[in-house]
Order: sequence, then structure tokens, then C-alpha cells
Amino acid sequence: MSRINDAVDWSVDLGAGTRAALIQAGTFKTDVGAALGPIARPVWLPAVNEEIDSDNRMRQALNCLLVETPGGRVLVETGIGERMSSDVRAKRAVSGEPILPSLRKAGFEPDSVDFVVLSHLHFDHAGGLLASDGTRAFPNAPIIAQRAEWEMALSNHPRASASYDQPDLRLVRTLWPDEAVDGERELLPGVSVVPTGGHSAGHQAVLVRGRTTTVAFFGDLAMRPWSVSPTWTTSFDDFPLDSVEAKLRLFGQAADENWTVVLSHERTRPIGLIMRSGRDFVFEPR
Repeated sequence: MSRINDAVDWSVDLGAGTRAALIQAGTFKTDVGAALGPIARPVWLPAVNEEIDSDNRMRQALNCLLVETPGGRVLVETGIGERMSSDVRAKRAVSGEPILPSLRKAGFEPDSVDFVVLSHLHFDHAGGLLASDGTRAFPNAPIIAQRAEWEMALSNHPRASASYDQPDLRLVRTLWPDEAVDGERELLPGVSVVPTGGHSAGHQAVLVRGRTTTVAFFGDLAMRPWSVSPTWTTSFDDFPLDSVEAKLRLFGQAADENWTVVLSHERTRPIGLIMRSGRDFVFEPR
């Protein structure tokens, strides 16, 4: 069996044969105002001023987490993937290698993945489920996403078409029929999904509990360092009050138990701890 190699961007040994690694599947740009819309510009500007381009955009990483356990291999997130048109790729300023070549560089073939877990089904997290030819990118892995997320992603709601690549997701459903989970589930010993809501109807977190620490991937509830503050929600959050509640609950546990946190879109220092700061939280990179 292959083992995580030095090509990954970060890895940690959690003991008892479990290891987690960060794989960055390229980057893209997003509008700063949309990402931080509910927050007043004078408040957020110091946090992102140095990275804003002439079109008021910032570059975001597509961070994926690869987890190896004695019971199997789990890939968390798939990035944008390879099926986006050249015009849309240019519009979103996509760059870097997508998940499949990035995974192979780390020493793994896609058919060795036992589960693919998605925090949610937005285009920048679920785009790599399909290979460039429209076949299953991970032929032996069920997709672990919440049923509520699938229902919203494939709905006729006007907001859905802006955030989800609905044609590709419909194709995914024909290739992986009836793949959905309801609520919290342990996929393998120590690897669990926990529904959070907030960012999307069926948004979920992923927890990897090891002997030495717990690694937490909070999806887009914790996309960048500034987003760990419960009141810093984004314009992309469909249910911002639920985001606040989920952050208070889960980030409080992460702070009290010293979980290692992987941010979903941070490019340079995505690994760290969430720390309490009065009634707020801050991210301390490692």
C-alpha cells in the first residue's frame, strides 16, 4: 500500500496507523466583497488588503485533506476539478494542478480512495468528483454528503444555480445513485462527519480523532483565519445565523481540546489552532 509522501503540503501522524495530509488542488480568485459582504469594509480591509487585486478579488486555495487509517483511505474535498470551461476558468482565475494529478504526486491512485467526503457541494469543493471525460474520478469511493445538501444543490431555488454546478451534479447522481447521509456518521474508526448547516443547507465538518490530536476540517465555516470569528460570516452563507451557532459550538470545542484545524481556502498557513479571545475566537497558524 502507498504511503503519504513528502509531496504533500503538510502531514501529521495521529498514531495507531492513522495519518492526515493536506493536498492543495490549485487556487482560484473570489470577490472580496462577496466573501466578506456582511462585514463593514473598514473592519475587514486590514485582514485582506495586501492580497486584493485590481478587480477587488483575492486568491483562494483549494485545500483537500487525505486521511489514511488501518481501515481505509478518505479524501475530503475535491476542489474545482478539470471540467470547468476555459472561459469560466479564466473568469475565476483558476491556476495550479487539480486534485487528480495532485493526488498522484502524493503517491496515490484515485481508485485507492475508499470514501470521498464533501463539506458541501459548491463548485469549488465538488468539482473534482468527475474526471475530465465525465466518468467517476474515484471509482471505488462512495460520496459522503448530507441529504439536505443534495436536495438544495439539485433544487430549483434561484440561489442554487449560482453556487452549484447543477449539470455536473446531476451527472454525478446518475453515476453514484442514492449516495447521501443523514446526520452524524462515523465512516471509519476515528473519522466522522458532523452536520453544521450555516454555509449551506447540508454543510458538514469532518473530524479525524487520533491518539495524539484531533484534526478538524470545518469546510467554509473556517475558510481563512479571519473567518473563525463567529460574527464574520460571508455573503455565500445561506443561513448565517446557523453559521454563528455552529462556530460557537464547534470552535469552542476545538479551542478547549486543542484540535488541529485545517482551513479550507487559506493558501500560505492553513494549519493551526483555534484559540479563545474573550467572547471571540482567533486562528493561530502553526
